[in-house]
Parts: sequence; C-alpha cells; structure tokens
Amino acid sequence: MNHSGEWNGSGALNGSGASNGSGALNGSGASNGSGALNGSGALNGSGALNGSGALNGSGATNGRGHRPPRYTVVIPTVGRPCLTNCLRALAAATGPGPVRVVVVDDRRGAPRTPLPVEIPATLRPVTSVVPGRARGPAAARNTGLRVAGPVPWVVFLDDDVVPGPSWCDDLARDLAGAGRRTGGVTARIDVPLPTDRGPTDWERNTAGLATARWITADMAYRREVLEAVGGFDERFPRAFREDADIALRVQAAGWDLVAGTRTTTHPVRPAGRWVSVRVQAGNADDVLMNRLHGRDWWRRADAPRGRLPRHFAVTAAGAAALSCAALARPVAATACAALWLAGTAEFAWARIAPGPRTRDEIVSMALTSAVIPPVAVWHWLGAQLRHRAAPPLRPSGTAVAPGSPERPPREAVLP
Repeated sequence: MNHSGEWNGSGALNGSGASNGSGALNGSGASNGSGALNGSGALNGSGALNGSGALNGSGATNGRGHRPPRYTVVIPTVGRPCLTNCLRALAAATGPGPVRVVVVDDRRGAPRTPLPVEIPATLRPVTSVVPGRARGPAAARNTGLRVAGPVPWVVFLDDDVVPGPSWCDDLARDLAGAGRRTGGVTARIDVPLPTDRGPTDWERNTAGLATARWITADMAYRREVLEAVGGFDERFPRAFREDADIALRVQAAGWDLVAGTRTTTHPVRPAGRWVSVRVQAGNADDVLMNRLHGRDWWRRADAPRGRLPRHFAVTAAGAAALSCAALARPVAATACAALWLAGTAEFAWARIAPGPRTRDEIVSMALTSAVIPPVAVWHWLGAQLRHRAAPPLRPSGTAVAPGSPERPPREAVLP
C-alpha cells in the first residue's frame, strides 16, 4: 500500500474505508499516455560505491563466489526534505550498492527550479534526476522504470523512508534467494511510535504501513515482470492502491510475491489537522480497484474494508435531517439529527480512545469525524461516475491501455 492510506488503531482504514491501470510496456522506446512504458532506458555501466566501499557491477562477489544481483533504485519525490535522509541512508548501507539511482522529480513546475536535495558523494556518479509529469507516484515510477536500464531488478523506494544500516546486504540476499517464479520481494517496514504516550490518530494511520502487503515504500520487482504486466497503472493518481493493483496483476500473470528480510524505517511525517479528511480521496481508488479486480480483491490483497458503509449511513442521516428541517417537519428532523450525532460521536470516540487524548487531538478528532463521512461518500460517488467504463483486467493480468506515444524522459545526470 502507499503511504497516504490511513489506518486507525483497530486495523481498519481511518474513517474512509479507503486503502491504497493501465500502461503497457513495449520494447521500442515509446510510451503511451496512460502509463505505458518502454523497455529502453539508458544505463551507464558503472558500479555504485556504497557506504562501506563495496562496488556493485564491477566484479565484486558474495561469500559463495557469485556476483550479487544487479539492481536500480527508483525514488519518486515531490521535493520533500526527507529525500536527503533517504539517500544518505542508502549510501551508508553496507553491501553491494545499486547500479543506478533514478530520482524522479515529480513536483509541479519541475524542472524549472532545482530539486532541493543533497546527493551523497558515493551516489553522485550513478544518480540521475529525471523530471516527472506531476501525475502521482504511479506515473513517476513508470518514468523511473523507463530509464532504469537493463538490470534484472528494480527497487522502488519512497522519499520518506530510511533504509536500514545493512540494507544493501539484506537486499542482495533477498534477490539472490528469489526463485525463478518470484516476481517481487517486499521489505519489512518499521514505523517508530512514541513510547511515553498513546499514538495519535495520524501516527496509528502511518503504523498501518508496517502490516500492509506489497507496499512500494520498499518493493523490489523483476524488470521483466513489470514489462509483462504494463507497469504501474497511472489511473491511480495517489500513493494509494497503486501498489495493490500492480501486485494483483503480477500474481494474475503467474508470478509469486514473497517477503524479504531487509528492514526499512518509515518515520511518521508531520501532518496538519485536516490530513484525515484529505486522504478520503482514496475512496475513489477503491472504486477503480472494484472495476479492475472484482469485489473480492479485498480478500486477495488482505486489505481491511474500513467504515465506508457507516459513512453512508451517517451521511444519509445528516442529509435527511436537513431535508426534514427544510420541509418544516421538526420531529423527523430531530430524529434524523440524533442519528447523525450518535454516528458521528461513535466515530470520534473510536479515534480518540486509543490516542493521547490531549485537547488538540480531541478537537481534531471531533471536527474531522463530522467531515470525513460526507467527504468519503462524495469521492466514492464521483469515482463511480468517472470509472463507470473501466474494463476489467484481462486474464493475463493486464488492462487495456489506450493512449498515444510519448518521448522518453530527459535525464539530468548529477556531477
């Protein structure tokens, strides 16, 4: 799952029921507008020095006398300062480093302004900055994949994660141990939480990433598998469900996804009071998942269903109260308002009870619990209209990919 998927302390998605397609890869160097990828991407052959001085791709071998698997790291970013921490941790990790690091600058207006990032010296020879199209992480990963080069593995990292101190060594073991039908290898995600108080709603939401399956915060895929299934589906514009979608397509194509041993830390990033309202847009992605994968995709993806049915009930009660008041039916309006208030109070307490119960947290939960249900319903209804013509996936696990060719992305190789 991606990082904007919000979870509450009970393991259900925060308020919304939202939880985290269509590009087809070819080998010609062209890409269609819906996320279609080509297989061309140029790659320099230099090995990347890691923090311990080990060199990948230059003849280095592991303990068995075999060269470690070659891989490219792709990191989409919108210019957050945490990107520097991610790259520093990658450079410092022991073990065979990446052949290449592709940073996709997905800011709006990029590359008119320089990307605010400090590239560690050991990564500069192999790091490329590629402008994205500001269409979300799925599209940005496709852009990075197009220039990842002819490596057997592509590892996707998010810009707000911190690879562990032995990450490169652990990744090499994960990839070397992958079977012939293994299409992808996940990482173990660790989300540090405070130990001196109960976690806030947002902290519990982020902690849900630790148990999310196939999360692209740190996910390694065989390049041939990504090409076979058409890459990431760019109809998923958020960091939400695009990882579950591609994982289901990879499995439908006959490949296995396995858990790796490497560990990556996902810190809880700062967020404002209304973050839980903004992420309700993920309900639209659930509608698209239903269209593409059928209504049983929740079970296959091991995804919690969340509270969307309750949101519909609470929203309906509120709308009925307003309608009855407008029609001068006070008894009915009072009854419906009482139902709305009871549902909103139950939702708010479910979010307040496991938390620190500070004044600010209680106020935030009370306010957002009143707003989340109608916002979640709005996004869900809008997506029903927007994706009404989306065809289900073909048996091979790919989707119909309309679009027109586009030029490969320009690269800015850092000195």
